[in-house]
This record gives sequence, structure tokens and C-alpha cells, in this order.
Amino acid sequence: MHSYRSHTCGQLRKKDAGQTVRLSGWVHRKRDHGNLLFIDIRDHYGITQCVVSTDTPSFKIAESVRNESVIRLDGIVVERAVDTVNPRMDTGEIEIQVSDIEILSTAETLPLQVNSDSDFPEETRLRYRFLDLRKEKLHQNIILRSQVITSLRRRMIEQGFLEFQTPILTASSPEGARDFLVPSRLNPGSFYALPQAPQMFKQLLMVAGFDRYFQIAPCFRDEDARADRSPGEFYQLDFEMSFVTQEDVFAAIEPVLYGVFEEFAGGKSVTPYPFPRISYEESMLKYGNDKPDLRNPIEIVDVSEIFLGSDFAVFSNIVSEGGVVRAIPAPNSAAQPRSFFEKLNDWARGMGLPGLGYITFTEGTAKGPIAKFLTEERLEKLRAVANLKEGDSVFFVSDKPKIAAKVAGLARTRIGQDLKIIENNAFKFCWIVDFPMYEQDEETGKIDFSHNPFSMPQGGMEALLTQDPLTIKAFQYDIVCNGIELSSGAIRNHLPEVMYKAFEIVGYTKEDVEKRFGGLLSAFKFGAPPHGGSAPGVDRIVMVLADEPNIREVIAFPMNQQAQDLMMGAPSIVDKERLKELCLEVRLPFKPAPAVN
Repeated sequence: MHSYRSHTCGQLRKKDAGQTVRLSGWVHRKRDHGNLLFIDIRDHYGITQCVVSTDTPSFKIAESVRNESVIRLDGIVVERAVDTVNPRMDTGEIEIQVSDIEILSTAETLPLQVNSDSDFPEETRLRYRFLDLRKEKLHQNIILRSQVITSLRRRMIEQGFLEFQTPILTASSPEGARDFLVPSRLNPGSFYALPQAPQMFKQLLMVAGFDRYFQIAPCFRDEDARADRSPGEFYQLDFEMSFVTQEDVFAAIEPVLYGVFEEFAGGKSVTPYPFPRISYEESMLKYGNDKPDLRNPIEIVDVSEIFLGSDFAVFSNIVSEGGVVRAIPAPNSAAQPRSFFEKLNDWARGMGLPGLGYITFTEGTAKGPIAKFLTEERLEKLRAVANLKEGDSVFFVSDKPKIAAKVAGLARTRIGQDLKIIENNAFKFCWIVDFPMYEQDEETGKIDFSHNPFSMPQGGMEALLTQDPLTIKAFQYDIVCNGIELSSGAIRNHLPEVMYKAFEIVGYTKEDVEKRFGGLLSAFKFGAPPHGGSAPGVDRIVMVLADEPNIREVIAFPMNQQAQDLMMGAPSIVDKERLKELCLEVRLPFKPAPAVN
């Protein structure tokens, strides 16, 4: 027999009854029933119940062993009595009558319980991540992550993509976030940067004549943590294609994403491809953001004209001064108790707003704080524009367009949650397209890129020469699932003369562009194919599939909110000799001494 196991702890079934077996694993739980001691032994594959009798020589060993110690045990597989079968366990129809136990590794007192669903502080969970990873839910999340990556890789290869690795030590990137810098010993005073994304290299691969590239790429950005963004590093399914239009990119990646989500959906529905295309402008109007959760059926509408010149002076004045009024329908809510409306008003006031005005339509009449200020003609137009039915309510937000869009989007989500009309058993995809190429700073009036400066403007050079920059759209696109952006992408600007002009509009000279992006421009001057791609985030894909609200729960060894690895003690102080070798000196920020009273 093998030194440690003949079977795994999730393998044995009723058909194995009578076999002598050997299992090794962690002590998951112990239960003392007097003359019998029950031990649940756990490994990567599952849990098996084992029984140690008091007359067994190994009983004292079993009695003394602590939870999470590693043991090896021998015994005979027996069927459980019908009334003791555990249907929640794959091995629940059998147990092991133990004849021998060996302790392979003794566990000290545990800082967190593995066999419990109890919450523990983030600091404890991250400092003892190896224990946290033993817990069933988190363990399964990491297994899911591996399976998703395997599925993504297989599906990309089936689509004709080749996997290449791009450099980790590279030059500083124009991606926009802060770089992580690595000092060069051989080039004193110079630094490498860890890649924020393989953007430049994948475009250079297209220039080099490779047609379809992908990799499961590590990316590094020195940015703050969020629920859907890990500080420091993340992984993405990075891909690029030559001689393609925007629709060609969509057609290549949609079957991959659909297939992966269908494979791991767990019974939830998945949007069939082709996924809906929603323009940026339409998304901002209907959903209040560019990451719409289409599981929520509510659509925001613009009702500025209805209030312009009305007796409701607050909204009328805002519209006359360039503001807007957004209406957020609340289906079948007119009969809700007064507390429903009061809670929404309290929520709005908590955001610094005066409240959410509303109108209810019930018993053939319009009621609410705003209804009396609108004529019947305006109310009828409101019903038509907002597609309101008997029994519906409608809430209002009025402000400058950007602020109104944001608040209306948040209100749409809140109302959908309160009314419980957001579909839970679905993964709903869409593309957001036609992003504006440029935007204007409201305070300075300066024109700047709104999204990705290396995207091809729709209309090419002619658009840059003849159109108002604020009207130019770009071949940029995001893919969104359930309100979470999985990826940004673009058809790239592969023509040097178009790139010079695109940057000139935001104030860059030709010399500036060549100085900052000379490597890519140089390659483009030697024949570059039209190309484009995207990079869906692996961490976010797994987070959505696992239905986890925090991305930390799908990463094996995440950092904390301050970008610290509490388990390994990173970042850490480097000794002076090592700094000297790198020609570096550390100067910490000055902290004034506390005042003496």
C-alpha cells in the first residue's frame, strides 16, 4: 500500500465497502461519543467520516490530535446505517472503521476556525491565508479560477489564437496608472517598470506579422484597492487581432465568454451572442453609467422638456440654465407604503440631494409632491415618454447632465433593489460602444482624451480635421456583465499621421509624441496592419461567476487595502548594502515631532 493513501478523502463510496484503505489529510472535526470517537478527515478532494473505537490501540492518539493536524489512518470501509447516512457529503453513505493512526504534522492553536463559517477580521484572514484557503467556499473559488483559466485558454486556441509571453521587465507605460518601478543594478539610476498591460508588445506582435495573439497576462498597477479591483497586480485574458474591424473582435471573443459563462453558470441563464450593442450616450441616458446592469428592467428617460416652463420652478429653472431632468420609473410601486418613498428620500438626502421628487399613478389620477405642478397635458406626455402604467410611480433627479446621470443611475439601482425586480439567476452581457474620443474639462475648458488615446477615431483623419473634437467618436468598446466592466478594448490607431493629429488636438507636439511613444511609432512607420483587441479581466470573470462581492475572494494570495502582503511581510525594508549596490538612497517623508504641552 502507498505510504500515505490508497484513496482520496472524497473518493470512497458504498461499492467500496469491505476494502482496507489508507487515507491522509487534515482533521476537519472531532466528535466524542463516549466509547466512539468520530473524526472527519479532509483533503483537497473531500471529507470522509472515520470512527475510532475505545478498544483500538490508536484511540489515545485520536483523542489527543488537534483540529487541522495532518494524519494518516488505516481502516475498513463500512456502510453507514440508513438513519446515519449524510446526503450532504459525497462520501456520506460510508465511514472508515479505523485500525491505525499516525500523526504526520501537529497543528498549534488555530487563529481562525477552518470548519466554521464564522467571520474573522480581514487582517487575520490575510495573515493566515493558507488556513483561510482550507475553508470550503474559498477553496472552491480558487479551483473555479483554475478551471476558468483552463477553459479560456482552450477556447482561445480553438478560435485560432496563439499564446505568447511578453516581457515583465519593461519601460514605463502610458496606460495612465502609476507604474511599479524596478531599479537596474547594471544601469545605475535607471529603472524598469512592471507592465500595466502588455499593450505595446501585443501591438508590436501584430506589426511583426502574427495574426492572432493571446495570453493570460499578469498586469501591475500601483493604484488603490476597490471591491472589484485588487491593489498591485491582476490577470487578464489579453488578446489582439490583425486585419479586423470592431465587429470582427466582437465575433471572436463573444463565443469564448459565452462558453465560459455557460460552462460555469450553475444553472443561470447567459445572454446568447451576439451580445447587445449600446452606445455610450444611450447607456448614460438609460442607465446613468457606462456599466449597465441589464438584469434591472428600469430605464431612465429624459423629461427635461416636460418640466421646461412648468409651474414647478425648481426643475424649470434648472432646465432653462442648461440642466436636465431625469425620470426613473418604479413599476408597480404606487401601492407601496409611505415608508418606501420616505426611505428613498432619506437615501437621496444622505447623498447631499434635497430628496427625490416623485409622482404616483393610481386610480386614474396622479399624486405626489410634484403632480400638482404639472398640467394634465404634461402628465400625459410624462406617461407616454416614461412608459408608465396604472400603478406605477416615477422619481425625478434634476441637475447638470453628468451629475443627473450619475444620481439617476444610483437611484435606478436602489429602486430596483428595493422593489426586488433585479433578476438574480442570469448573466446579462452587453457591449458599450461609440465612446467619445475627447472630453472637455468643465473648469479649464481644456480638451483631453476621454478614454484610450491610442484608439482609431471614427472617420479617421477626416474627422480629426473637420469635426468639433467633442463630436468625434472612437472605435473603443467595453464589455459589461451584470453591471461589472469585464474589459475595455479598441481598434488601434495604426497610422502615424493620424496619431500625430489626434495628440495635437490635446496639445502634444509631434516631438512630444515621438519622445513618449517612439518605439510604437517607429514600428508603425515600417508597415502596420489595422488591428484591435481587448483584455477581459480574469479576476473579475471569476468574481462574477462565483457571485462574490469582493475580488479578494477569488485570488489565492491577495494584498490588503494598503497593498500589503501580511503573510509574507511585503513590502519590506531593504538593507543599506543592497540599496548601495543599486545606487539608491531612501528618504522617508518628513514627520514633524509631536508638540510638547
